Amino acid sequence: MGRSTLYRAVVLGVRSLMLHRLRSMLTTLGVLFGTSSVIAMLAIGEGASAEAQDQIRALGSQNVILRSVKPREDPNQGSQRVRVASYGLTFEDLHRIEDAYPGIETIVPLRELSQEVRHLARVADPRVLATKPNYLEVTGRLLVSGRWLSELDERMAANVCVVGSEVARKLFPMESPLGQQIKIGGEYFTVVGILAPRVRLADDAAKAGEEITDELYLPLSTGVQRFGDMQVRMRAGSMDREQVDLHEIVVAVDVPENVRVVADAARAMLERYHKQGDFEVVVPLELLARAEETKRIFNIVLGSIAGISLLVGGIGIMNVMLATVTERTREIGIRRALGAKRHHIVTQFLVETVVLSVGGGAAGVVVGLAIPVAVEHFARMHTVITPAAPTLAFSISALIGVVFGLYPAWRAARMDPVDALRHE
Repeated sequence: MGRSTLYRAVVLGVRSLMLHRLRSMLTTLGVLFGTSSVIAMLAIGEGASAEAQDQIRALGSQNVILRSVKPREDPNQGSQRVRVASYGLTFEDLHRIEDAYPGIETIVPLRELSQEVRHLARVADPRVLATKPNYLEVTGRLLVSGRWLSELDERMAANVCVVGSEVARKLFPMESPLGQQIKIGGEYFTVVGILAPRVRLADDAAKAGEEITDELYLPLSTGVQRFGDMQVRMRAGSMDREQVDLHEIVVAVDVPENVRVVADAARAMLERYHKQGDFEVVVPLELLARAEETKRIFNIVLGSIAGISLLVGGIGIMNVMLATVTERTREIGIRRALGAKRHHIVTQFLVETVVLSVGGGAAGVVVGLAIPVAVEHFARMHTVITPAAPTLAFSISALIGVVFGLYPAWRAARMDPVDALRHE
């Protein structure tokens, strides 16, 4: 088919559709909604999975995280007013891991302290953590201002701390906390730095994606010397005493290939020394692989749902075109009588179908690109529009025009010219 012939077919097709503007517009709506839903759903799914993967990467893809887990309480001890629980990771575990595995690059312990934090009359309730200076290097955390804990602070068991941005806001709403004194428990500490927020992992579905800003860090040696081994928690008239050496150990592995080896070895070692199962091993690399697999399945499901709506739009186009063929039976007969071949009739009706689907697809791309922007602005959800999404959606809409236009066009071309001319 020549270029001029195709151009004439397109012009005739558009003119024919313009004779029934309302019907043509309603027909394209199905394709419009289908195309826009494909783009919007893929953007929302991509954004959700990207956010989850960013949270996991923030833990370090080459890290292995060991955590203390409190064993289940014995119900027979429920009436005791004072309970003492000794569980979790120990300094001996830390040294065993350091000495046993050559693939370990850095190892960072964390100890959680149950202490009240205040400045004058203002009180904050942050998560107080004692750790070593290499924590920042291993976790990739950032500082807003000031400095991090130093090796000298650790050696001297200095009374210095780094606070999260929310702690700084609560205790020092009108001034900078740097260089100021705060009281942790019964000890005074100097604030030397403010830590940037980090995103909460998706292990708590209700709070996943929130920024964590209510943290306070001090040297591990200071935490041990100033606050001892025992942590006291008051609960419903009873007093819980917990003895936990370390609440978390972050192990940085030299290469990704050794992550699984180190994780399995650490788990085996801990199982040997912790019969009550008071620990857990978290491998961010595994979580990342799981998140990527979930993303793939999620995108397939969302794409399938949106694809069904496109399919429904295509069926709507075919319905309308079949009705159009019946209405234009005499026109088809006249064209055939004047010398039009069957392929001319096929081309005419196929062009009309493609114009409908391409028009709906183009409008759907515009709407589909606008929906994620609106969702991000009003619903505060992260969305990611990949170049492939609008291209794929538009291509499918054009393909639907061809596929669902073939049968009506074939049916029109198969009409007998004599019978068509007799049609009333």
